[in-house]
Amino acid sequence: MTRPILLCAGGTGGHLFPAEALAHELHARGHTVHLVTDERAGRYAGSFPADETHVVPSATFGSKNPVAVLRSGLKLWTGYRGAIALMKRLRPAAVVGFGGYPTIPPMMAAVQLGLPTAIHEQNAVMGRANKFLSTRVRRIAAGIPQSNTDATVAAKITVTGNPVRPAVLDAATTPYRPSREGEPFELVVFGGSQGASYFSDAAPAAVKLMPAGLRARLRVTQQARAEDEAKVVAAYREIGVPADVSPFFKDMAARIAKAHLVVSRAGASTVSELSVIGRPSILVPYPYALDHDQAANAERLQSAHGTIVSKQADLTPERLAGLTTMIANDADKAEVMAAAAKGEGIPEAARLLADLVASMPDAAARR
Repeated sequence: MTRPILLCAGGTGGHLFPAEALAHELHARGHTVHLVTDERAGRYAGSFPADETHVVPSATFGSKNPVAVLRSGLKLWTGYRGAIALMKRLRPAAVVGFGGYPTIPPMMAAVQLGLPTAIHEQNAVMGRANKFLSTRVRRIAAGIPQSNTDATVAAKITVTGNPVRPAVLDAATTPYRPSREGEPFELVVFGGSQGASYFSDAAPAAVKLMPAGLRARLRVTQQARAEDEAKVVAAYREIGVPADVSPFFKDMAARIAKAHLVVSRAGASTVSELSVIGRPSILVPYPYALDHDQAANAERLQSAHGTIVSKQADLTPERLAGLTTMIANDADKAEVMAAAAKGEGIPEAARLLADLVASMPDAAARR
């Protein structure tokens, strides 16, 4: 029987989406792929192309309360013991982690058993879970060139880019066509896989301040958290701007392809998808990230002139309205931004990452 390749990802879509892209590529090469994830990821794992899915208990250290820390530690230990049993039963050809605390139990189990291991870091600044694993795994794939890594870790790194899903590659075949005066202007607003309450207030307020001529052209797609959805729908209805509002869009890649401008957070998957598809954007890095990883992701795209980056504290509704109006009224600038963003994309990232995984000795043997 073919020994499977295990992909460990969980928590949010930001970790699952690149794993999903790799799974498609590995399947195309004839590999069996299993997903190892946690309880939180069920919302995103439904369409994941895994031959089998295994849920391993996990936890994060989000509280300094000693009881909460102890509870998290015990859950991680339970997950580790379960992962050891899983690895012994499956004897995987390789185990690949995609960051986040849910990957620690299965990745440490794989390391302990001497299995071929790799991690993929999506962001420009390595996350804490991956940093913990980086000295223990054999190979490291980077979605974006890494900052602040020591020589031992740097020697393991190969820049592959961030794998994007087939839906994103399909969307990337749609050329960017800027909106001219009098034509509809498609605005897409989203906060990553978990949404962002900030945009629920800021985006409708900004639209209300835009010139009447632009509001008449505007068509909005906005991802909003479930608890904000009714409020956002009501705000756009009051302004008189057509808006499609939902906590989650399964066809988000197609919506980005249709967009003339995207306003969003700057998570690694988001930045990679905007680059591969090639759309102008206004990026607002999540301000409370411990490692400021989103700011580093956004800075690379801004350096290429593919986006405008603003700190959340600086992006008042007035400023957001002004930036959107400027881009909407300058088709040439929008077109230049779209081309610059596309120039930063690595559409072959899934292939490059699959090459790295398949090159590990046991994975190459497969049986």
